[in-house]
Amino acid sequence: MACSETQGAGAVRRPATGVDRPAGSVGVTVAMLHTVPALAAPLAELAAEVRPDARILHFVDESLLQDTIAAGGPPPHVLRRVAAYAAYAEESGAGTLLVTCSSIGEAAERARPFATLPILRIDEPMAEQAVREGARIGVLATLATTLGPTTRAVQRAAARREAEREVVPRLCEGAFEALRAGDAARHDTLVLDGFRELAAKVDVVVLAQASMARIVGEAGGGVPVLSSPRSGVAQLAHA
Repeated sequence: MACSETQGAGAVRRPATGVDRPAGSVGVTVAMLHTVPALAAPLAELAAEVRPDARILHFVDESLLQDTIAAGGPPPHVLRRVAAYAAYAEESGAGTLLVTCSSIGEAAERARPFATLPILRIDEPMAEQAVREGARIGVLATLATTLGPTTRAVQRAAARREAEREVVPRLCEGAFEALRAGDAARHDTLVLDGFRELAAKVDVVVLAQASMARIVGEAGGGVPVLSSPRSGVAQLAHA
């Protein structure tokens, strides 16, 4: 586990602890839990737009995603560790924990009863927006362990609105492995190919992982394309 702290749009840095609020600081403190280290900096920039007064704490634990992939879904100890991160966030002065990994989003939901601060999923606002956008909703993912949770998040959002929606899932096989190997171009090509195939069949496309947001500008396709970073971080406006 790594801990880092940002204030406003400043660069991500790694202090020894990041636990205590600096003397004389103002505003609020919010925490983010990442399983992909590269997401910390861009999400900190978005948070600075939403809450420029906020102190942002970043907890980075790649093993949460690795264990979830290995088990085909979040195993019980991932839920326990998310709850532990929520407790650590509160001890660090945070009033909210934003979980930025969709693969462990359902573990984040199940951890809520064990936490005394709000635990937010980054993809919940995206799911709600997708239900408002159309009757046939495409869900595009590069990991099977994200495809299922995001599909179910959209289905639950539809149920809350009592709206009839068809969800069409599509997995971009090989894209995640390419990105993990450092081949971002190959990742983007595979995701764009999957997007174009899916866009022809649906009214709106949901990008299941925050790491996929990079292709939004190139997507086109004539249908709305939803990604989780901006709408997910926007929840912090009320944190």
